[in-house]
Amino acid sequence: MELNKLRIDCALKQKKGIHFIMASVFIWSAILVVQLLDLPVMFKGMLVFCCTAPLMPLALLFSKLLKIDFSNKSNPLTKLGIIFTLNQLIYLLIAMWVYVAVPKMLVMVFCMIFGAHLLPYGWLYQSKSYYVMAVFIPITALITGIYFAPYVLPALMILIEIIFCLLLYRETKKMTESNSITTADEACVASVRE
Repeated sequence: MELNKLRIDCALKQKKGIHFIMASVFIWSAILVVQLLDLPVMFKGMLVFCCTAPLMPLALLFSKLLKIDFSNKSNPLTKLGIIFTLNQLIYLLIAMWVYVAVPKMLVMVFCMIFGAHLLPYGWLYQSKSYYVMAVFIPITALITGIYFAPYVLPALMILIEIIFCLLLYRETKKMTESNSITTADEACVASVRE
């Protein structure tokens, strides 16, 4: 199968990773709650890291609800998508350093890392939304993190992630319709040849 068809297969079967973005809405909601609590900054930082723990189970739950092929083992590009995700774990070392050195900026840096890790998914899923969000989120996080209270950024991220989900839904629907038309055209051409 050619590369472009593998990318389309990945995008369609995994619905452009919308299940992970939906799960992140809940993660950012939990981070917002933590930021609103009257706790020491260091303890809040530890709780922020803990808030990320349910990401995979939530993504798995959403994949079941939306009938998304979570692992898509038949497509070799799925392994590439996993590498894109694991890459973010390495960047979390930066967040761990910020947690110790400048704890009040942890959520900002955490958000920037999250946003930046979206960039390669733009290529994998053929998605303009991923490309835009990969640039928009880190820049927004930097400005918001510097000029506003720490709870503003997770609240803003909830809104951004909901918009992101809607954009991915629209892209996936459009891609599904386009792919259905292409498949029907190919079938028509094949029947004419016979």
